Amino acid sequence: MSGEAVTENVGVVVAVRGSVVDVRFDARLPPIYSVLRTGEHGQIVIEVLAQRDARHIRGIALTPTQGLARGMAVEDTGGPLQAPVGKGLLSRMFDVFGNTIDREAALTGVQWRSVHRAPPPLARRSTKSEVFETGIKLIDVLVPLERGGKAGLFGGAGVGKTVLLTEMIHNMLGHHDGVSIFCGIGERCREGEELYRDMKDAGVLPNMVMVFGQMNEPPGARFRVGHAALTMAEYFRDDEHRDVLLLVDNIFRFIQAGMEVSGLMGQMPSRLGYQPTMGTELSGLEERIANTDTGAITSIQAVYVPADDFTDPAAVHTFSHLSASIVLSRKRASEGLYPAIDPLQSSSKMATPGIVGERHYLLAQEIRRTLAQYAELKDIIAMLGLEQLSAEDRGVVARARRLERFLTQPFFTTGQFTGLKGKLVSLEDALDGCERILRDEFKDHPESALYMIGSIDEAKAKTKPGGSATPAGPESTIAAKTDPKRTTGTAAKATPEPHPKPQQEVAHAAAMDES
Repeated sequence: MSGEAVTENVGVVVAVRGSVVDVRFDARLPPIYSVLRTGEHGQIVIEVLAQRDARHIRGIALTPTQGLARGMAVEDTGGPLQAPVGKGLLSRMFDVFGNTIDREAALTGVQWRSVHRAPPPLARRSTKSEVFETGIKLIDVLVPLERGGKAGLFGGAGVGKTVLLTEMIHNMLGHHDGVSIFCGIGERCREGEELYRDMKDAGVLPNMVMVFGQMNEPPGARFRVGHAALTMAEYFRDDEHRDVLLLVDNIFRFIQAGMEVSGLMGQMPSRLGYQPTMGTELSGLEERIANTDTGAITSIQAVYVPADDFTDPAAVHTFSHLSASIVLSRKRASEGLYPAIDPLQSSSKMATPGIVGERHYLLAQEIRRTLAQYAELKDIIAMLGLEQLSAEDRGVVARARRLERFLTQPFFTTGQFTGLKGKLVSLEDALDGCERILRDEFKDHPESALYMIGSIDEAKAKTKPGGSATPAGPESTIAAKTDPKRTTGTAAKATPEPHPKPQQEVAHAAAMDES
């Protein structure tokens, strides 16, 4: 909009209530979503959300309102909030307004586009289904992700959502040819700074863009930062014809920011205090993440679940948009089984014979069946003991416990806390390991030999069945002390031995809880 148009439409602040600002315009009312500027240097940004009458608008401030007072002049910029797009975005870090916040050189060679854009029409959408490998055994085997799909990491506080998301970034960026965009919504500033430093050290920053609206920002900024990141992702998909990996941490904070904005605007809350327009707002964001004939946006989103209640409206609405739901369990985290993914609650629409293949599908079903049988037997074991089970049920328990430990994995991103080097495991190695455990090939190996390893062959290197363990760090020492059968040299039976938590498990749990 030209400078004349800006000076023509000037309003006056008539009320300030926290982040909500009422402005009177005598010439003409700015349209909904218009951006207004006020303050001594135009540093206070307001987005119009409601036209109260013929002269007054009500807007939400996207910046702190410190210093704002009644009677101050407000300028209408004549357009909506805009985000930069172009090749110059790569390797840079932005805020919700498109300002660089990485203390590097000024941004050049970019265009500006509105953050309010419609989802691609149905005629342009692609329906091809392809698996997106992560290198994490439990996800690739039981909850395969879709290339161009949306996956959610659900969990309460401190169960490892951000750690798992960071590990996926580490594993994928080396094999991902497209552009990666990380969008931080309402999370810790420290995590954003650490991620930037880690990506820079790993040498993957040249193909990455970061956009942050962290928890210290006003609710309006947190509410719009997701739209800004999606506008950048759509540019790379539609104009550059490149595949995009969009990582969002945390989508619940987007809903929470919308709830704050709705409350500030005086709307009547719905169930549990959420905004009445939550479904519409979430759909407006999620439906823009789509496969088209020009490229794909693959999205992985962390979703905080309040009080571990998966019936919470925020979690329920998010579930409906996803092709894969990865549920993190506090119980598994407390047992030191990391990643703490619940294999029975997690699901994926890709886990069908037509997509992953007959062998993978049948193997995944058998793993789930074995783990489900073990879960049913836990009550009997707690009351009567393992000895009261039939030989067949004891075999199920032994296989399930070995599967649980084999599906743990040391992470690259937590190596500094645990002292364990991270492992990247191919899908074929993961399937092979699970198949061999289900065929009782490792019934004579202690369970501890399968804990925190990569491929299954590492278990044989750690122990010798029925004999003394080869030196394999403190875990072997603990297992040797606590398992009298191993010290006497007699063959171990299929019944699982008591499982003391090894030192690596304790260290790993401490590292995950810190996140």
